[in-house]
Amino acid sequence: MGQGLTREARQGLITLSPALVFAILLLAVPLLTIILFSFWTQNFLEIDRTLTLENYREALTDPLYRALMMRSLRISASVTAVTVILAFPIAYYISFYVRPEKKALWLFLITIPFWTSYLIRIFLWRVILAYDGPINGTLVELGLIEEPLPWILYNANAVVITLAHAFAPFAILPIFVSLEKIDRNLLEAAKDLGEGAVMTFFRVTLPLAMPGVLAAVLIVFIPTVGDYVTPRLVGGSGGTMIANMIYVQIFDLSNRPMGATLAVVAMLSVTITLAWAILHVRFWVHLSDRVGGGAAGLALAGVAAVVDIGVLWGLWHYGEAWLGPAGTLGAMAAIMAGGAVAIAVFLPKGRWGI
Repeated sequence: MGQGLTREARQGLITLSPALVFAILLLAVPLLTIILFSFWTQNFLEIDRTLTLENYREALTDPLYRALMMRSLRISASVTAVTVILAFPIAYYISFYVRPEKKALWLFLITIPFWTSYLIRIFLWRVILAYDGPINGTLVELGLIEEPLPWILYNANAVVITLAHAFAPFAILPIFVSLEKIDRNLLEAAKDLGEGAVMTFFRVTLPLAMPGVLAAVLIVFIPTVGDYVTPRLVGGSGGTMIANMIYVQIFDLSNRPMGATLAVVAMLSVTITLAWAILHVRFWVHLSDRVGGGAAGLALAGVAAVVDIGVLWGLWHYGEAWLGPAGTLGAMAAIMAGGAVAIAVFLPKGRWGI
């Protein structure tokens, strides 16, 4: 028996080896190269390979880099919230109200935007949101506004709108898959036990669909933080994100180590932010369940959320006076990462699947 298992393990290793080597070459090696570059410095046209933390000191203390990183996280969070909130009703309608033989057609229609180049879609939104574009023109013709709105293009609002449209299918599909896996008998049982449609949704449907919602959040949030094209074409100066600065450092200023440093800082920021947000939702739901849910549970969870977010907000706005720029970011990272680890270790997954 042991010899058979050893042979099977050897065969499995041989089968997986090409894919493993391929993944290491295409993922791990470039990532390690970027990390290594971040500890070097640019000396005119040559790279000084002496290991140093100078790039990280500059990236964490320079107000421009900090502002761009925070703006990137804020824009990505807004895009994720808008996309998921709008995607859920569409996925819900397809799953629960569209006949089974028609669902494939609806999913096919959702993927139609992928038939068009991403650049073309961005340029179309640039035309739609323009000062003399169809949105402003229609509002003026209807008499709803006296002059075109100047704040819907070349700023963060335009970036959010464009990215939300671009990533909508990526949010709809995983949510739809989670909704399709829900046993309809559970919904019937909830109704038989006296639950109304609204409470059935919040106590049965939404918790069971949370794995799809979580997948949608990850799929949308992670790539939008590093998006470069959309902020460049429709963002203007008010919509510039960290990826644009990485491009400037590497290609315009020929400072590859600083570009690599900003990339590493962006990756760490995304990882810590997602871990904090996802695991704190688990904590807030746990607090709500401890008091039996309902209005009391919602109030307790809301208070905990306000306290958690307020601590980080206070550190960001007032911590620099006591800790300095780098110390403030370090304290925030320690609180966010430490809290996420503590929740992951001591609180098991709840009924929401988080």
